[in-house]
Amino acid sequence: MALYCSPLLLAACGGSDSKDERATTPVKKNEQIAFMADVHFHDIYGDLQSSAFKGIPTEHGNATIRTMQAELTSTRLFNENYFAFRAALDSALAKGIKLIAFPGDFSDDGQPMNVDGFKKVLQEYEKKGMRFFIAPGNHDPDAPYDNETAGKSDFMGLNGQPQKVYALQNQYCLNPEATDTVCTNAMMEQGYDSLINVLGDYGFKPNKADVYWETPYSKYNEKNYSYDRAIAEATVENRQYEICKEGEGGVYKQANYTKCSKIPDVSYLVEPVPGVWLLSIDANVFVPTDSFDPNNPKKPGGFSGAGNAGWNKMVTHKQSTMKWIQSVAQRAKQENKKLVAFSHYPTMEFYANQTKTIQSTFGEKTFQTERVPTDSTTKQVVATGMPLHIGGHMHSNSTNDIQDEAGNYLVNVQSPSLAVYGAAYKVVDFISPTEVEVKTVKLDDVPRFNELFPLYKKEYDYTVAASGDPSHKPWNKAILDTKNYKEFTHFYFGQLSQMRFMGEYWPCDMRDLAEQLNLGQMLIMSQLKTQVTYAQIPDIQDTLKFNVRSGCLAQSNKPAAVSAATFASDWKQATQKADQLAKNAGLSLGDMEKVSAYDFYGDFHRTIYAGGLALNDMGGLRVKQYKLLMASFPANVNAPEIKDGKLSDSNPVNLPFQYKFNNVFAVLKGVGSGKPSDHFIIDYSKKTLKDAGSASLTFN
Repeated sequence: MALYCSPLLLAACGGSDSKDERATTPVKKNEQIAFMADVHFHDIYGDLQSSAFKGIPTEHGNATIRTMQAELTSTRLFNENYFAFRAALDSALAKGIKLIAFPGDFSDDGQPMNVDGFKKVLQEYEKKGMRFFIAPGNHDPDAPYDNETAGKSDFMGLNGQPQKVYALQNQYCLNPEATDTVCTNAMMEQGYDSLINVLGDYGFKPNKADVYWETPYSKYNEKNYSYDRAIAEATVENRQYEICKEGEGGVYKQANYTKCSKIPDVSYLVEPVPGVWLLSIDANVFVPTDSFDPNNPKKPGGFSGAGNAGWNKMVTHKQSTMKWIQSVAQRAKQENKKLVAFSHYPTMEFYANQTKTIQSTFGEKTFQTERVPTDSTTKQVVATGMPLHIGGHMHSNSTNDIQDEAGNYLVNVQSPSLAVYGAAYKVVDFISPTEVEVKTVKLDDVPRFNELFPLYKKEYDYTVAASGDPSHKPWNKAILDTKNYKEFTHFYFGQLSQMRFMGEYWPCDMRDLAEQLNLGQMLIMSQLKTQVTYAQIPDIQDTLKFNVRSGCLAQSNKPAAVSAATFASDWKQATQKADQLAKNAGLSLGDMEKVSAYDFYGDFHRTIYAGGLALNDMGGLRVKQYKLLMASFPANVNAPEIKDGKLSDSNPVNLPFQYKFNNVFAVLKGVGSGKPSDHFIIDYSKKTLKDAGSASLTFN
């Protein structure tokens, strides 16, 4: 009799050359799984359970929404994803997909109003035959225990003004003079116990419909499994481990470990249909802080947030869970199960291997690179033997894969958020005994996405009136003219780039260039040779309108080598070179000059998040223009002079751009043309990724 190997584990069974009944093993369609990461569900018609504020009356109900100002300065939407979530579920349902997994951050911040609203949606779609499985994220829970001091300052009030809504133990609610604050525990942040009590039916507890279910703490196995025994062991009290500031306690505890406490780990393994193992990993790591009080462990602030911990802390602070993951992977091989794992956090580099370039160009912690797993971490995760992991957290679309020296092969798929530009979900399909197909389903059209636009208009008008300046523009009102969800999120990301990312991620001197040069000027700057320096910029305005932000430059007091008047000739020569480069590429320098600085940095950030998906939105012409720039920088450019941590004004005008933006465009090329991330096949017999006919454009 021929040995049957799991499609995810074939390589461990000795290759793919033998031709036996494996080649014709049918794949059932109910084995497809949709992964919807970072839904960040906020119930926009929820019940705040407050007589002081019930929301803004509309024809659809009382709107309990956040302001547009809050949305445009956040890395996620708060309101429109309510509609995107339903659209995603409808899309999956239409495709016949009945198994839905959420890799964390399914809610805004684990508040009762939002979690209850999320559950109502799940119950609605359960009636249509869907089943749901949740992994926790750093927003759910935000901390191991309930937090009654939480809340938000940016709900929209009746007149369009910001409205504070806080839980009962918040300082505003304890202050009798804070009459402008709505106080309700509908906005508290729930910890593990509360969340599991509400959402236990969605993977956190066994279900009679499951073939099998276990946790890292189960005292049974597949051979002696029973639902009654599983449900008895599934309580949160039975799923605790000891964590210390320095690492995991328990059998891993060392003599110098401090601030130790037991908290839950709600990981689980479920077999929802015969032969498929879905591994939900609780990769939240809440490390006790210096202020942790062992006599009052539930006091808010006693644990660090999990957002920057991820798998880097899993390998040190959740060693018992890592050991369990390895056990699951080994048993999956032995029992020929199709194993797919999911957690909130990426298991390996997720910027198309551009992290080091990003750090050297923008700064060590920019673009949240502290969340990138180290090489050591990734090696330890790969060594567990799990073959496929779906992650979230970064709101990004990317794929990476690694094979270690022992032959373990892990593919990490980053599933985009439904609440940002590039909104999409992933579908994993076991298409053959040796192959897994991954599809990305974009949410370009979302019914009712503009339902709240009249309320944003009210907010805009209120903000302008409150400023006392009729010309004040708090944000670009043209976003309210967008025609679909794709346009809306595209516009939102441009505003987010302008209002937050440029100031948060771009060093001062680079920001000046990125915010002022159009694409044609960038091409000219790439060809520019001049001795005119930054100190002389005020004298070259007739040729190049460019201003340096106050505080960006260090004064060198060096005498000028040439007159500023020579810059006009230098710029003219560079323009001629750029014009010829454009013509040789079948492009027009004039067309490139129409691509504004706003267009450029919006494209850059959209590509950082959406990867190759962003290129199709740019269109073929824009992609071709960027490809020209990527190939036009001079080689071996000397580093600019830095003085007291700032760019020296003695640097020639061309040098900082040519040195830094060569890397900027290298990053853009890398993240826009990484490993297949739209529609691809994972071939476990060859341990490779292959594009499956994706229509995505590329910078390659």
